[in-house]
Order: sequence, then structure tokens, then C-alpha cells
Amino acid sequence: MPVSRMRVIMSESRRAAHAARPGGVPASSGRIVVERSTRLPHTPDQVWSWHVRPGAFERLTPPWERARIIERQASLENGSRLVLEVHIGPIPVRWVAVHRDVTPGRGFVDEQVEGPFAHWVHEHLFSPERDGCMVTDRITCTPPLGALGGFLGGPFLRARLERTLRYRHAVLGADLDLHARAALVPLHVAVTGASGLVGSALVPFLTTGGHRVTRLVRRSPGAGEVQWQPDAGTIDVAALEGIDAVVHLAGENIAGARWTPERKRALRESRVGPTALLASALARLARKPRVLVSVSATGFYGSRGSEVLLDESGPGTDFLAGLAREWEDAAAPAEAAGIRVAHPRFGIVLSPAGGALAKMLPPFLAGAGGPMGGGEQWMSWSSIDDAVGMLHFAIASQASGAFNAVAPAPVTNAQFARILGRVLQRPAMIPVPGAALRLLFGEMADGTVLASTRALPRRLERWGYRFVHTDLEPALRHVLGR
Repeated sequence: MPVSRMRVIMSESRRAAHAARPGGVPASSGRIVVERSTRLPHTPDQVWSWHVRPGAFERLTPPWERARIIERQASLENGSRLVLEVHIGPIPVRWVAVHRDVTPGRGFVDEQVEGPFAHWVHEHLFSPERDGCMVTDRITCTPPLGALGGFLGGPFLRARLERTLRYRHAVLGADLDLHARAALVPLHVAVTGASGLVGSALVPFLTTGGHRVTRLVRRSPGAGEVQWQPDAGTIDVAALEGIDAVVHLAGENIAGARWTPERKRALRESRVGPTALLASALARLARKPRVLVSVSATGFYGSRGSEVLLDESGPGTDFLAGLAREWEDAAAPAEAAGIRVAHPRFGIVLSPAGGALAKMLPPFLAGAGGPMGGGEQWMSWSSIDDAVGMLHFAIASQASGAFNAVAPAPVTNAQFARILGRVLQRPAMIPVPGAALRLLFGEMADGTVLASTRALPRRLERWGYRFVHTDLEPALRHVLGR
């Protein structure tokens, strides 16, 4: 467990007690108070340091929420501001929060000065405890329209805030644990594909852990960025001098469009060429990085029915298998130059912010979800938290070569549908015939949603990686806040 104890306090007596707080409003106005406390085996100073580093807001924002930072100040101090664009349904809303009561090592307060609520105060408190710290988040808010807004939307808002605080504390505890176990000195890490599903979670994980991140981007670079143009075969090699580790995540979405010959060529060119360019550039550096973590996919094995696929299992024979093999081979120049190279083979990465799960959610939420094809095909998966954790492990450990970056409990498609329906409290009994999927998506259907890959993470387990989520249902409940 990433945290040792949690509690949620939502009582009338607590609400009444807070009415007298500075900035408080009468209890009759529809005010809502949500509080969650978690004891962590880390000092208040460690918890404080995590919160004040870049990326804390991104790490603590649940993947089901839509929030974009418009403006923020570099330091957390009294009077500093955070300006966000949040969404109430489909409507974007500007939210401005000001920090106050900042006490290093003990906590701070966010107060809304512009935004959707009539009143909003979020207290972040870090109290020393024996062998650790009690982290408490307390939100006091009043919905729009006062008592009427509280009556109409209060139960929904309260439940949403509970989900958010539960998620925040789980992520905070797990992240602190991962960084403590690795005990790394601060590293300088370069990341390609930093704006993708996994990259947008990895970068703030690294920065809140005290590491420096440089993003490789194709546009004109800004602060903390280096330009590369894989299509043109160019990269700013000199700017990579002094990098300690590189995580290569870039690549076109495999399931983004039907696999026409042109699409297959684009998928290959987005992976093989850029990987070769990057590996060759790293090999030429005077001071080479310690490690190149170049991602791959369980598609390497092809569709193999119920066969158990271990890290050393041979490749398949279909398009994705050939692509993955070329993708991994393209990193050879870095390995030949003495750089440790690791290839995490990812399966389905679970997050409602993107990928396969995001595509499944609309029909399942509408009650029209169910197994695809016969539902007997195996699905290898990981939570977004473990995807980040496994990449960090590949940086911090001596992991090398290819390994299955998946949870130890793969499921069939029918099992996945049944569990997702249970988590969402929706029926999941409407099957999608394989013939219909092939008609819609052609070869891509057989290579993705109908493919059966039963991969197990034996090398990760031998190396001592500790999974955040080993079973599907807790993983889905976490990433969906259910």
C-alpha cells in the first residue's frame, strides 16, 4: 500500500467549527467541507519539498479532470498565483488561486480569488508524526448559487472532491515511496514524446523527485527544451552533452487510423528512424548518458492466443511484431557505444486521459460496453502509475535489454469488459462482433483489439520492481476515481 491510513471527515460538527475560520461563511449557505488525512513514512520536509518542486500540480491532478495551467509563479510563497483553465462540463472556466499562510515544512493554503465557486479554500497541512508525517488536505467551498447550489449540486461535488483527494494521496504516497527506494542523486533526464500519455505523467514525476528534465521537441525550443527534427535527420547533439539518462517515448499512435500502406509507413518512420537518429547522436557524445530507455511494445510477440509470453519469447510474424523488432534494433548504436539500453515492452497503459481506456469509456458509460470479438483474447496492461514507475526503475536500476513492462495479472477481453462495467456500475454485455471490427478497421483490428498477448513481467519481478497495481480492478478504480 502506498499509504498507511486514510480518513475522510465530512460532519456537520466539523462544518460548524469551520464557520468561524477566517474567510468562512455560514453553514446555511451551502458550504461543503471535505477533509482527508494520510500518514506517510516520510518527513514533513520531504513532503514539503515534493510539493514545491515543478510538476506537483500536474501529478496531483486526476486524469479524469481537465485542467490546463495558464500561468504560475516559480516559487511557492505568500501572494504567488496559479491561473488555470478548468472545465465545468464542456465549458472552459478561468480559475485564479492565490497562495497564503505558507509555512515551509508545514503547509500552505490556496484560496480562489476568481473562478466558478462562491468560496473556495484548500488547506495543505503537513504535521510531524513519529516515523513520518500526517498529510491533511481540507477543502472548504461554497458552490455557485449559495444554499440552492449546495442543495442541487452538493452531493455530486462532495463525491467528486472525495475522489480527488483519495487520488492525490495515493499518488503522493506512491511517488515518495518510489523516489525513496531509488535514492538517486538528482539526474538530468532527456525525454522525447514528453507531451504524450506516458510522457506527460513521467515528466512531473521526475521533476517532483528533484530531477531536471529536458524535453526534445520538433518546434522551436523554449526553456528546458532541445530541438530535433527526425524527419530531416537533425538533432542538436551539443545540447545533449551532460545528460545522465534519456527516455525515448516518441511515436505515432498505433491505433490512430486504419492501416493503409501509407499509414504503416508513417508508423514505421515515426519509430525506427527517430530511434536510430537519437541512438547515433548519443553514441557521439563526449560524455555519454548512463542509460537510454527506448520503449517498445508487447506487439513484438504478435497474436499468440493463450501462450504465456516471457521476456525472452521470440517475435511474432505480423506487422506490429516486425515493427517492434526494427524499433528495438534501431537503438543498437547506443549499445555499441557502451550505453546501457533498456526496452520496456508496454501493453495497454490504463488512463482515462488517453489510449485504449479513453476510447472504451464512452460506450461503457452509456451502458453499451461489452467484449470485443469472442472476448477470449488476452490483454496485457499496466496502470499509468506503473508505466511511470517502470520507466523510473529502468533509469535507476541496471535493467538492460527488453522486458515486459506489464502487470503480472493479464486478463481476457471478456474479463476486462466485465471488470470495467463493475467499476463504472454499468452493464457490459453487448458484444462487438469481430467481423464488424474488421470491416471498420481492417488489418488494424486483428493487430490491436483482437490480438491476444498474454505477457508476464518475469524479469521485472526478478529485478525487484514493486508494482503499484498488480490486479486490474484496483488499477481501474484508482485511475477512474471510482
